[in-house]
Amino acid sequence: MTGALNVGISDWKVNKGSGIIVTYALGSCVGICLYDKAALIGGLSHIMLPDSKGVAAGASTNRMKFADTAIPDMLSKMLTMGAVKARITAKIAGGAQMFVTSSEKFNIGDRNVAAVKDALRALNIPIVAHDVGLNFGRTVFFHTDDGKIIVKSSAKGEKIL
Repeated sequence: MTGALNVGISDWKVNKGSGIIVTYALGSCVGICLYDKAALIGGLSHIMLPDSKGVAAGASTNRMKFADTAIPDMLSKMLTMGAVKARITAKIAGGAQMFVTSSEKFNIGDRNVAAVKDALRALNIPIVAHDVGLNFGRTVFFHTDDGKIIVKSSAKGEKIL
């Protein structure tokens, strides 16, 4: 791969072999990196909302927006590229509380993190590293040659997962 694959909000990308997948400006959104080390297949999803349950029946919507639909869809794509589910691990970042509120309903960051954990648990995918919560945004650089995640933020600098 030449150059980085950019993942927007409510988007995901999968890569096989050497490369970098990047997503910018994770606030309350969560970045989910799935990786099969043996096959060198990795995917990065930038979810915006916890689940698709509140979407009206028949409404046209982007499945990449929600934890409960984006993660299984990205996993399915990885499997068609040769990944083996039993070898896949996850690293997650984001889920910040960007605005002070006393209402749990509006703490989307915590709700997103919980939904991501639930979706991964349902798929039997272990989370091996995370950088979630608090009150600052993050950018994620996912290296698909070795599974390294670099999380950058203006508030906390750089962290390697």
